[in-house]
Amino acid sequence: MKNILYILLIFTSSTAIAQKKQSPNIVYILADDLGYGDVSVYNPTGKIATPNIDKLATQGMRFTDAHSPSSVCTPTRYSLMTGRYPWRSRLPVGVLRGYSRTLIEEDRPTVASLLKSHGYETGVIGKWHLGLDWTLNAENQSLASTENYGIVTEMDPKHIDFTKEAIKGPNTVGFNYSYILPASLDMPPYCYLENQKLTEPLSSYTDGNKLESGYTGPFWREGKMAPSFDFHQVLPNFIQRATGFIKNQSKEKPFFLYLPMPAPHTPWMPTQNYKGKSKAGEYGDFVQQVDGAVGEILKTLQDAGFAENTIVIFASDNGPYWRQNFVEQFGHKAAGEFRGMKGDAFEGGHRIPFIVRWPGKVKANSVSNATTTLANLIATCQQIVGETNPIYNTEDSYSILDILLGKAKIVASQPAVVHSSSIGYFAIRKGDWKLIEGLGSGGFTEPRKVDATEGKPAGQLYNLATDISETEDVYARYPDKVKELTQLLAEIKNSKTKIIKK
Repeated sequence: MKNILYILLIFTSSTAIAQKKQSPNIVYILADDLGYGDVSVYNPTGKIATPNIDKLATQGMRFTDAHSPSSVCTPTRYSLMTGRYPWRSRLPVGVLRGYSRTLIEEDRPTVASLLKSHGYETGVIGKWHLGLDWTLNAENQSLASTENYGIVTEMDPKHIDFTKEAIKGPNTVGFNYSYILPASLDMPPYCYLENQKLTEPLSSYTDGNKLESGYTGPFWREGKMAPSFDFHQVLPNFIQRATGFIKNQSKEKPFFLYLPMPAPHTPWMPTQNYKGKSKAGEYGDFVQQVDGAVGEILKTLQDAGFAENTIVIFASDNGPYWRQNFVEQFGHKAAGEFRGMKGDAFEGGHRIPFIVRWPGKVKANSVSNATTTLANLIATCQQIVGETNPIYNTEDSYSILDILLGKAKIVASQPAVVHSSSIGYFAIRKGDWKLIEGLGSGGFTEPRKVDATEGKPAGQLYNLATDISETEDVYARYPDKVKELTQLLAEIKNSKTKIIKK
């Protein structure tokens, strides 16, 4: 009997260890301002080559109808982390800056805290852009309790004690390790923080660069910087840190690496070995450097023996900043066949490349036409790890696991997909139909905002099944569809719980 019990104990322990090893690692690579048409597998006639991202697509599933919840940086990152649409946050419209306070609410569940609770080693390396609660100096402590100080407007750097680590940031929302740039690479302060503490003092200053360029090329704003900060080396530095993080992981414990790259957002500054490699100028060269960085991550996973048990997700945080004059100059459509660009409510502002590789689970070289958003990450991770705690049932996240596993064609129970533009226009997508609440692009494409005329349509309606480029506004022809989508959008906006499709 003792021998039988001993054998059973060994068998049970071995099974538990085997089950633990089956938990997949997750590497989430988020490009910054990369367009749907910048990836050659999505746009074969484009002027940019992305062989590493293309290879990832052939090894996994490529989505053709994936969207960022917003068409600018900060709001999308909030949704990705929390599973909530960005207009539910303290910053319904707009983006944070480098001296902004953390946008993720205290005790708010995140993808990182979910996975950490399941034994994952969690790390973020790259562009954070979700704010930091910088430590205030002694004479300004009272500002900490001021509502929206550092959210609607930046914190004044004169109020900050940079010798102390930030009170809140990535390490307080679920990450064991963080090595970050505070905001975009064209926003001060230009520095790195490791585990919420500056790696160097902000003892230098830059007058900015190419300030007249219209936010393109090697553009960045003036402001404080660390003395050794090198704009050209930011992306290589992050990739070196990310590969180091992967190499240091144990086979006995799963890990989650969130890698929000700072590129190809401005400043467009490819390193010397990528200059002139594309046919779309310095922007195209920078995209090809992003592709090379993806290749380095994939090679590291393979060499370290992690590739077979790792989910790799590649996406962009919104559409590209690529004006019409660039389309004409280079013959390259960064947003592909879609109308508009970054910031817009049009498809070009939020339809993004989205690829998932999971060996043995996701069919290689598969394509999904399911409509999905980056907000769906936390619900998908819930299902992967078997989490049932209702605190993770966020308002706007729906699992795409069944799609990844080939068991479904659409996102189950998702009532619609909602987008918000840079100036706060809402767009709702249900099936083939898309409604935009407002006239104009709602973003960076002119005209941004058009005032409604009495007796004329106040919004826009498109049937994407027949008009993927949004050239024919049929708002006036389908009043019942306008009413249906308007009511559904209001229901989603007013709901404090997840709406399940009827």
